[in-house]
Amino acid sequence: MTTVELPDTRPTLADVARTAGVSSATASRVLNGFPRVRPETRKQVESAMAELGYVRRRAARMTSTPPRTRSVAFVVCEEGLRLFADPYFARVVFGATRELTAAGMQLVLLTVPSTKDYQASAVHYLSSGHVDGALCVSMHGRRPLDLENVGIPVVLGGRPVFGEGEGRFSYVDADNCGGAQTAVQYLIQKGRRTIGTVAGPRDMPAGADRLKGYRQVMAAADRSDHGLVVFGDFGQASGEHATRRLLERRPDVDAIFAASDLMALGVLRALRRAGRKVPDDVAVVGFDDSPIGRHTDPPLTTIRQPIEEMGARMTRELLAMIAGSPAPPRCVILDTDLVIRDSA
Repeated sequence: MTTVELPDTRPTLADVARTAGVSSATASRVLNGFPRVRPETRKQVESAMAELGYVRRRAARMTSTPPRTRSVAFVVCEEGLRLFADPYFARVVFGATRELTAAGMQLVLLTVPSTKDYQASAVHYLSSGHVDGALCVSMHGRRPLDLENVGIPVVLGGRPVFGEGEGRFSYVDADNCGGAQTAVQYLIQKGRRTIGTVAGPRDMPAGADRLKGYRQVMAAADRSDHGLVVFGDFGQASGEHATRRLLERRPDVDAIFAASDLMALGVLRALRRAGRKVPDDVAVVGFDDSPIGRHTDPPLTTIRQPIEEMGARMTRELLAMIAGSPAPPRCVILDTDLVIRDSA
């Protein structure tokens, strides 16, 4: 007698996801009761399950814990060139790697430029079981990743983009607004009258918060002047170009707060080319306390943010999420300090 096995026509999780118009990872999150799923998305998946008559299939043998990859993704939402040009990223990785090594885990680098193809590829990678969690840095206002539906724990480096993800993701950030306030207050105390700023990108919370701190102090001192604000992208070349524009617009400027040390390097270069002495003619303060700031001419006064500790704290938060049950998202803000050198 020959036994013929009929094909299994029961609906699968992939069928449910397709009917609901979501990813398989999202459907799985709903099925397993994961809390961080949008109510409308949960309703779509549950309706699709009911429509198809989906019944969860249990494995013949269940292990006490799910398999682990022992890997964590470090997701940088920038072009690769920017990743290797800005020491900020290396310092975050250093702090993260220190914690992961102690936990017997490894870091996988994932760069995500702004194009849709790269975004879709990154989401697919994160939701396909290659890593146990993700650390995400340098998020821009374009909201490059659908992090809510990747199906793994996520911790952000920096405040979520303008409220998106606020209350839904844990994040670790520096006190960007407070640090900028400290920098501008110091310049005022030093007797500077016309204080300009090379602000960071307007689509990044760090750039927006540092500009906010600058504006708050200038307004309190009755010195608000939109003509003193120019913008860069946190890179050195943009700091130089922005300073040229500022000098053309306001040649009487006698101090500049740059929202990153790399931009401050560009500020120093532009001032030198314009024949302005630092700090005699123009005082300069940066933000980050990058190692290179100790070796500029003159050495750079700056706001120190604990970058390595940010990477380490992000990782500790993520490891706790991976090891245990889902917990309410946490917001961690680390203090900044003024480092006084010869540029101001």
